[in-house]
Amino acid sequence: MSSEKLYIEKELSWLSFNERVLQEAADKTVPLIERVRFLGIFSSNLDEFYKVRFADVKRRILISQESKSSDSPKHLLTKMQTKVLKLNQRFDELYNELILEMARRRIFLVNESQLQEYQQKWIKKYFEREVLPHITPFLMSSDTDVLSFLKDEHSYLAVEITNNDQRNFALIDIPTNHLPRFIMVPEQKGKSRKTIILLDNIIRFCLDDIFKGFFEYEELKCYTMTMTRDAEYDLRHEVEHSLLEQMSDGVNQRLTAMPVRLVYQRDMPEHLLKFLCEKLNMSSYDSLIPGGRYHNFKDFTSFPNVGRDYLENKPLPPLKCADFDGYPNSFEAISAQDILLYYPYHSFDHITELVRQASFDPKVISIKINIYRVAKNSKLMNSLMDAVHNKKKVTVVVELQARFDEEANIEWAKLLTDAGVHVIFGAPGLKIHSKLLLITRREQEELKRYAHVGTGNFHEKTARIYTDFALLTADPLITSEVRNVFGYIENPYRPVRFNQLMVSPRNSRQQIYKIIDSEIAIAKEGRKASIILKVNNLVDKGLVSKLYGASNAGVKIKMIIRGMCSLVPGIQGVSENITIISVIDRFLEHPRVMVTENDGDPKVYISSADWMTRNIDYRIEVATPVHSPRLKQRIIDILNIHFIDTVKARVIDKEMSNTYVPRGNRKKVRSQIAIYDYLKQIEKKARQKIEPTE
Repeated sequence: MSSEKLYIEKELSWLSFNERVLQEAADKTVPLIERVRFLGIFSSNLDEFYKVRFADVKRRILISQESKSSDSPKHLLTKMQTKVLKLNQRFDELYNELILEMARRRIFLVNESQLQEYQQKWIKKYFEREVLPHITPFLMSSDTDVLSFLKDEHSYLAVEITNNDQRNFALIDIPTNHLPRFIMVPEQKGKSRKTIILLDNIIRFCLDDIFKGFFEYEELKCYTMTMTRDAEYDLRHEVEHSLLEQMSDGVNQRLTAMPVRLVYQRDMPEHLLKFLCEKLNMSSYDSLIPGGRYHNFKDFTSFPNVGRDYLENKPLPPLKCADFDGYPNSFEAISAQDILLYYPYHSFDHITELVRQASFDPKVISIKINIYRVAKNSKLMNSLMDAVHNKKKVTVVVELQARFDEEANIEWAKLLTDAGVHVIFGAPGLKIHSKLLLITRREQEELKRYAHVGTGNFHEKTARIYTDFALLTADPLITSEVRNVFGYIENPYRPVRFNQLMVSPRNSRQQIYKIIDSEIAIAKEGRKASIILKVNNLVDKGLVSKLYGASNAGVKIKMIIRGMCSLVPGIQGVSENITIISVIDRFLEHPRVMVTENDGDPKVYISSADWMTRNIDYRIEVATPVHSPRLKQRIIDILNIHFIDTVKARVIDKEMSNTYVPRGNRKKVRSQIAIYDYLKQIEKKARQKIEPTE
């Protein structure tokens, strides 16, 4: 066995992924406004990193008996902080570069000192009318419990109020939950320029209007700060507490969880920074990040395009799947053949329409569905409530522990319950992450089931930006087992057997090992053996070791991994048969797919589960085989298009260098656009077969 390091820390691999996001902001071939939005995506990702990954390492330091080895949590924390500081420095450089680029396009993001006199008057009126009603300064004294009211990830202005030799401090919450972050400022007639000001700078400009008449002061100075809390929480497990109540408590507890990061304006005076650190109980293990005037850059994900159309991506209109054409309803289409949808290339409307039809179809008896994340104004959820009014039996499994969506899911659970839906929460500690829908109809005095097994959530909004597969089938081999999954969710301790589906935590690990072992045996016999894997994250050590074993046996392994990857490819005697790429582009790559060559008879699986220990052993996840040769080939074709990407694919290596796949003499292939063109051609050909010729 090689003496090289065989396992990359997932936290460092995650930061390497976010560096790839930052590369998109740096890429001059990306439209300008999209580059600005990638800064927002990077920032939003980093917020989550601190709330989850960084907080977990800090917790390990505090609760473990610390060793002095180089692999210790302390050493890892230091490496994480070093990498973050480097990324933040690059972020600041790109931000300044993009501000100049926008100015060249006559789009100006101005601060309060760059306003014309007529704009100043407009700003004053806007502040008085729209902003001031949402402003309440929080005064800070030596006995103020700042942690009890400071909101996670909100940007604040820390105000220093000076009068003679006295200093007082206040915090002002920048109310982006009530008002837009970016405000268009009027220009004089005839000027082609567009001017945008941040809400932060409007408040800075009108600072006097907040404090005058209430305080005596000689000077007001303000500095931006943002605090990030640990996202974990402990649920109380008293018998009398329902899971819904426990989750509500858990969300509230997160609001007062301990901070792990303080980002502050780098010219903030030392005495104010020290005061804030004391009030926030910042420890030596927490991250203090000096930054610019603007924080909460996640708002930049929705930065408005006030310029020409070419400054953002050309829209790719979602395709209508021809497999539904010519049938009176969705059920007859699915009954005729399995249907594969691939979002956002295909329209999610096919799913909302399926559930809408089921909500009133006289033949439909029941609807069952898993909900992990759904849109705020979900047509699908409304159809489920309509189905109850039409006397259908509706069961919705709501995952209350969907991180950062708990509050929304609690509200949906209440709405659904009030509407008469049978709501199930599952067992605490066992998240339900599967993407299942099961509709039962009575057809010719028999029950027939229709199932959806997917890789992504039933979320109308993210289905426009996340790539995900969805299999729709009436195959009784699969639908009967989907039915058993719902039974397993209601009673996870009842014995159940799955032959078609891989269901975590019941049989996923054993089945994946079995599939890899089969490919190893084929390779050792000198027959055709290879594995293609596409996942968001690969960090489970058991699965990594299994892939190393397959590589050693001569199995050729190609992988597409968007995020964390702990496996180290290209190590002689360990992983020389493994190559990995990562594709970062306009859509978020989200499917989980496994393909084995199987001596010329490929096996294809789509799954809700990443290759992480939590997904394999501690969540309810579902993978399904794809039986249709036509659909298997389609998935394989899509994966192969990714492997010829010469524009947006990066090489994943042991150095985490994020170098682009070398193009050489090959033509430019941008896989996401090529996949859209591929599917568009398939739908066109399918319709030509359906349409009668004259």
